[in-house]
Amino acid sequence: MATQMEKLNALIDSDSGDRYRFAIAALFLVAIYFGISSMLGQSPSPLLVIAAVIGGYMALNIGANDVANNVGPAVGAQAMTLASAVIIAAIFEAGGAFIAGGEVVGTIKKGIIDPGLINNADTFIWLMMGALLAAAIWLNLATAMGAPVSTTHSIVGGVLGAGIAAGGWGIANWPTMGKIAASWVISPVLGGLIAASFLYLIKRTILYRRDKITAAQKVVPILLAIMAWAFSTYLILKGLKKLWKFDFITASLIGLAIAVVIYLITKPRIKVSAAKLQNKREDINALFVLPLIFSAALLSFAHGANDVANAVGPLAAINDAIFSHGISKKAAIPLWVMAIGALGIAVGLALFGPKLIRTVGTQITELDKIRAFCVAMAAAITVIIASQLGLPVSSTHIAVGGIFGVGFLREYLEMNNSIIIHEIEDHHKDMEEAELRKFLAEFDAANLEEKGLMLKHLRRDKHIGLNKKEKRKLKKLYRKELVQRSMLFKIAAAWVITVPAAAMMAAMIYFMIRGIMLP
Repeated sequence: MATQMEKLNALIDSDSGDRYRFAIAALFLVAIYFGISSMLGQSPSPLLVIAAVIGGYMALNIGANDVANNVGPAVGAQAMTLASAVIIAAIFEAGGAFIAGGEVVGTIKKGIIDPGLINNADTFIWLMMGALLAAAIWLNLATAMGAPVSTTHSIVGGVLGAGIAAGGWGIANWPTMGKIAASWVISPVLGGLIAASFLYLIKRTILYRRDKITAAQKVVPILLAIMAWAFSTYLILKGLKKLWKFDFITASLIGLAIAVVIYLITKPRIKVSAAKLQNKREDINALFVLPLIFSAALLSFAHGANDVANAVGPLAAINDAIFSHGISKKAAIPLWVMAIGALGIAVGLALFGPKLIRTVGTQITELDKIRAFCVAMAAAITVIIASQLGLPVSSTHIAVGGIFGVGFLREYLEMNNSIIIHEIEDHHKDMEEAELRKFLAEFDAANLEEKGLMLKHLRRDKHIGLNKKEKRKLKKLYRKELVQRSMLFKIAAAWVITVPAAAMMAAMIYFMIRGIMLP
């Protein structure tokens, strides 16, 4: 497996591979240029053709960067291969865009600027072109750096910067921007807490049990039912919201009905499958393979339905402004516009997605199937909670925050376990080596309640115990960095500068376009 991963990494990083990928991406954009020119007739609007190419470029970068968060944990946990992840994500991303992407889109993303302060349709077109190109360039740079960032925040920054350049500081809706800035903290923290909570729950109810198989037979069907509820509710509220409108209560009840069905179906199957496994954590992991594959597919579908608007929304707005000679709050999405977004995301994922999938799946912390399952659960549940509380969150930030959450929980638990083992060994030096090892093996196999009793008896009989100073020293001694700090700082920095970086580029591009277009 290590050899295959090394070969894959070499292929992803190879210069020759990069040349082929860039050539195919360029051909895709050239095909958009000539295809749209031909479709629009003898005298197509040059601005619309250029905007279509920029929209395709944006879609490529969304596929290269943002989709990795949906399939990266499953790939890192080896629940699916990189090739199968790319195929599944591409199919469901495109399916989500075409089936549930909607027929209209808001022309001003998130209401971050007031379109009433824009002078005319030409200014609006230049503004949207600048915003779209700036967001695409920023995503491209972030992908090259290996940093998963929010495409929504990128386009928000682009619209904000170009809007201020076109209409001044008063055009911006600063309270809305404040909420978006707050999501830089809310999204990853909430995702991390929920993912870590599920991991701790699984450890307590299954992995820390003496009989893990029996515990798994009882608990895993319940976990799968919770997952079915979360993903059903998530898809109804978010993934299918442009097809059918449901309130939270209705969506929850439908999700609950689906969860009950899933529980009744999976309970006997899990019982049979678990009975064939050994009483080891590695074997318990196998029970989470199919749920991870389904979660990756469903997250990709919902992402395609929602985030295709980041690529085609500004393009649809430009198309509407050119043909209506005005500025509308809502714009229809022609089929050709949706096709550019859907196909661009799929092509970008296939060509450049593996780099970010590898970053999300393997370079932040080590993921197994149980940890990846917890990240997927956090992705769905966090969006549900945030939407009901009116909190702006980013799916990218949630998924990456979930990965950091499970990593930091592992650090904490392993450090505490090491301190306990040290405490036992240090205060039982008079024991025979074989007797001590036998006790430690028994302690390791015990469940949490039994471990607590064993420690209580030992501390009472041997008068062992550490003061605060000794514990602090041991924490430093046994602290293991299971989360890559360099990745933490790089990703956090990229998140913080996404909006201002996209805004600055958009303002400059807007002034450049205006300088070219004005007589």
